[in-house]
Amino acid sequence: MSSVAISRKKPDEPGVIAKFFFYLLMILGALVSIFPFYWMFVVATNDKDAAFHIPPLLTPGTQFLDNFSRVLERTDFFRALLNSVVVSTSVTVSVVFLCTLAGYAFAKYEFPLKKTLFVFVIATMLVPAQLGVLPQYVIMAKLHWIDSYKALIVPAMVNAFGIFWMRQYITSAVHTELIEAGRIDGGGHFRIFWNIAIPVVTPAMATLGILNFMNVWNDFFWPLVVLKNRENYTIQIALQQLFTNKDGLDFGMIMSATFTATLPLLIVFLLFSRYVIAGLTSGAIKS
Repeated sequence: MSSVAISRKKPDEPGVIAKFFFYLLMILGALVSIFPFYWMFVVATNDKDAAFHIPPLLTPGTQFLDNFSRVLERTDFFRALLNSVVVSTSVTVSVVFLCTLAGYAFAKYEFPLKKTLFVFVIATMLVPAQLGVLPQYVIMAKLHWIDSYKALIVPAMVNAFGIFWMRQYITSAVHTELIEAGRIDGGGHFRIFWNIAIPVVTPAMATLGILNFMNVWNDFFWPLVVLKNRENYTIQIALQQLFTNKDGLDFGMIMSATFTATLPLLIVFLLFSRYVIAGLTSGAIKS
């Protein structure tokens, strides 16, 4: 009996060891990922020479408010933060709705040149964004939108990646039987889209939303081209102003501003992380 019991326990041992190393690897990966953000906070709470300290400082200091006060002296930080919130939120809401609508049409409707149009949409992803800056700037100038939120929001209201992402998700997640049932019940095209498709594709919409929010929030090049007035600066341009210091770079000041500017991204991710994980893993679960 003892030999039988021993033989039954042996197969479980490799599983326990594998699980232990799996969790150990996950913990180490999490620590490595978090460390740059933590070190940024450490530098933000110490003097400007903390970044060059040998050995590197690993404990937070008490000078965060002093460093951040110098940020407020150099730039209108909170106005820039509000500008970025307005632009990023507006673009994200527009992209999520319009790309979901376009993706639904490409996935569930048949119309002439459907495949050709979708190929053209995907082809735009192959064109570097820098090549479109000049014609896009000319259009904004003709519309008198230079140095305004419209120059940042309107050109980014829809994008090819969002259409592709939602089309692929809707194709597999929204079954044709549900749409046919909605039509039998007398639902119109938009009502079926809103009441049947939207609840099913919420995880994909949340994933697209957070990815787009991060992309717009971190955008530096296009706002630098079209924004002239300091009052309209987004947060990335405001942070860039901190690097122009005649007395050298004050890394305590820079890191305090960068840390504060990163907090909205963390808040957005924490609020929607459940939907993001569901959206990214849905294909694996269905397969």
